[in-house]
Amino acid sequence: MQVFHHIGSLRAELANARREGKRIGFVPTMGNLHDAHLALVRQAQKSCDCVVVSIFVNRLQFGLNEDWDRYPRTLADDTAKLETVGCDFLFCPEETEMYPNGMDEQTRVIVPTMTDVLCGASRPGHFEGVTTVVTKLFNIVQPDEAVFGIKDFQQLAVIRRMAEDLCMPVQISAGEIFREDDGLALSSRNSFITDDERPRVSQLNRTLNWVGEQIQAGERDFLALQEAGRGLIEQAGFKVDYLEICNSRTLKPAAHDDREITVLGAMYTEGARLIDNISLQVV
Repeated sequence: MQVFHHIGSLRAELANARREGKRIGFVPTMGNLHDAHLALVRQAQKSCDCVVVSIFVNRLQFGLNEDWDRYPRTLADDTAKLETVGCDFLFCPEETEMYPNGMDEQTRVIVPTMTDVLCGASRPGHFEGVTTVVTKLFNIVQPDEAVFGIKDFQQLAVIRRMAEDLCMPVQISAGEIFREDDGLALSSRNSFITDDERPRVSQLNRTLNWVGEQIQAGERDFLALQEAGRGLIEQAGFKVDYLEICNSRTLKPAAHDDREITVLGAMYTEGARLIDNISLQVV
């Protein structure tokens, strides 16, 4: 695996790959890699000739009171894990490489309407940071295909909309959610969960599944279901950020006749904010 810290050297290597007719896959990450990240790499390898993984903890997508300073940075371990799955290129730039003119004067990419709900409502500016850095990374790597985990369902929907609106020549693919045995979705922030909380945090996934079962059984009072689901999470001792039943494509509140529905939830533990979702095909 070749490791690059500078845009110019990575671009030169990828230009050689393109001249050889290779299809380039891309998996952007913030590091602290786990099995779900490695699965995204393997997924990209199935349809691409070479795969680039980026590791960059993007300060632009963190709010003032969020965990940028303590976000896990485990580059040595991440590099070793990527080597075990046969990743071709690792791009791990410094902040000055990604934002040479500084954060304040950085051109921003904004996707309207889809970014002020759900996670966007409680994390103002977050998706602006995500779409800006992903646009920069797409311009650097110029991938044929980029793979994102579906655990961050809203992020995936926003990036798909961004790529469509800006006519970006990249296929956006989704990777499945990897879970612990009790249903907890793998996340880099799971390391912030306390030992006392750990047996209870799977309540988020259990609640989303319960809501999904009610919908599949014919329940269409979505507001009542959302309220009941929030109550289940609160009873387990956690603060609810949101629990919403949405149209899978638009992220707007689901209508009674929608056939593609996603139930999304976020809750706070003592040290982490956890998100999860389930998608339904309603008959």
